[in-house]
Amino acid sequence: MTSDQYTHGHHESVLRSHTWRTAQNSAAFMLADLAVGADVLDVGCGPGTISADLARLVSPGRVHAIDVAEEVIALARRLHEPAELSNLHFSVDNVYDLSFEDEGFDVVYAHQVLQHLSDPVAALLEMRRVLRGDGVLAVRDADYGAFVWWPLDPRLDEWMDLYQRVTSANFAEANAGRCLAAWVRAAGFAELKVSSSNWTFHDEQERQWWGKLWADRVRQSDFAVQAIEYGFATSATLERISLAFLEWSRQQDGVFIVVNGEVLARK
Repeated sequence: MTSDQYTHGHHESVLRSHTWRTAQNSAAFMLADLAVGADVLDVGCGPGTISADLARLVSPGRVHAIDVAEEVIALARRLHEPAELSNLHFSVDNVYDLSFEDEGFDVVYAHQVLQHLSDPVAALLEMRRVLRGDGVLAVRDADYGAFVWWPLDPRLDEWMDLYQRVTSANFAEANAGRCLAAWVRAAGFAELKVSSSNWTFHDEQERQWWGKLWADRVRQSDFAVQAIEYGFATSATLERISLAFLEWSRQQDGVFIVVNGEVLARK
């Protein structure tokens, strides 16, 4: 994973969305399989808001939350004091070469991770190695190609095309949600349960949050840097798209639906 290029980076505008995530809005598909006392590995945990929720749900089971980025693990540790959740542990680790022993976890969870990897099946094989024989894999990823919004705006179509081009240049898969079942099966898992769920942004507060978030990401995150470096966009392009998100956020009937694919599987 350390050789992979993360399309988003860890700009404040990216972390703004990551810290919004909870077990309820990002892991509901797996909560029925999350038993009290379970040992959980949260792969690509970011700032750890979901990890903390999982730790509360499985206590006294332990949650090991990992990310490849040292700065985001440092942030997670600052946000979640050990005194509050003694069963939650954060560490820097590589999903392609996990530092954990074989069959050490009851649940391995990866949220919005596989879409950013150049070899998602290799990562899943490593997750399978550390999963116990009766354990559960839970993966969830967005499918950018399935996103829908209203009102229509050619500038947002331009954003989608640009995002697909940047992720492709990074050897990543923006439409990962639809690929999850194939990847999971290729890694040797069985008993797949495939589902999907949406994040829907419509009311005024939701529109303002989502629109401002992407307006900032389009101009300031690593996505912006890469889009320019790869020759796919100019600063003027990014300003135009950023303005489109802000204008969308002011539309009373505006809606933006983020589609996510989900898979639960066993070894």
